[in-house]
Amino acid sequence: MGFLFLARCACAALALLAAGCASLQGGASAAAGTSPWAGQSGIDAAWVHKTFPGKAATEFHYARLDGRDTLAVRADSSASMLRQQLRLEPGELGHVRFSWKVPGLIEQADLALRERDDAPVRILLAFEGDRTRFTARDAALSELARALTGEPMPYATLMYVWCNQRPPGTVIPSPRTDRIRKLVVESGARRLNQWLDYERDIRADYERVFGEAPGALVGIAIMTDSDNTHSHAQAWYGPVRLLPVHGVQ
Repeated sequence: MGFLFLARCACAALALLAAGCASLQGGASAAAGTSPWAGQSGIDAAWVHKTFPGKAATEFHYARLDGRDTLAVRADSSASMLRQQLRLEPGELGHVRFSWKVPGLIEQADLALRERDDAPVRILLAFEGDRTRFTARDAALSELARALTGEPMPYATLMYVWCNQRPPGTVIPSPRTDRIRKLVVESGARRLNQWLDYERDIRADYERVFGEAPGALVGIAIMTDSDNTHSHAQAWYGPVRLLPVHGVQ
């Protein structure tokens, strides 16, 4: 009973923590990782589509929309992500710039509840850190993740999310592990069906959300999921770009 519970928690957490827990998905989703969209991240690392055991895969396709290079994403009771592995030391952390267009929210979703933890858009940043500070439960999850996938779960994952009702600036701890925390950057239906552009200070957001200085940034991902609510979600993502400490022209 205990092992089964941990296994389910670990796989669910891995789906949100940008850990492996899966194989490369072929077809159009894999091609999205080498599209004109992917080439604008500013990091010389491949975007890889990651799927999860027992979960239908979200579809990722390159598309031109409204004059932009985009990733068109469709989730039908599914969960998977497009992930880029990299390494930026704390002193190299600058800003992250991203954009999305969302035609509709997931009505039943609630990012604070395990059984309703779905979102039409997420940007995930995974960090290294002092793992001796893990709780016993998180240490067990990390070791189980290592056994299942060959890589431990990240020390901390910061998500930028669109929430149905909580106001921008709200921090939502994951119902699965305290090492995932979600920062609401958009809320409600008022700005649906339009392009929304963001630039966030990675260090400032991490320090606000976790209450400590960040370690190295080791992964970035986008994720649209609807598996918990058994619903449909659709979105378009603009390129996700990491900016140097002093910005770009």
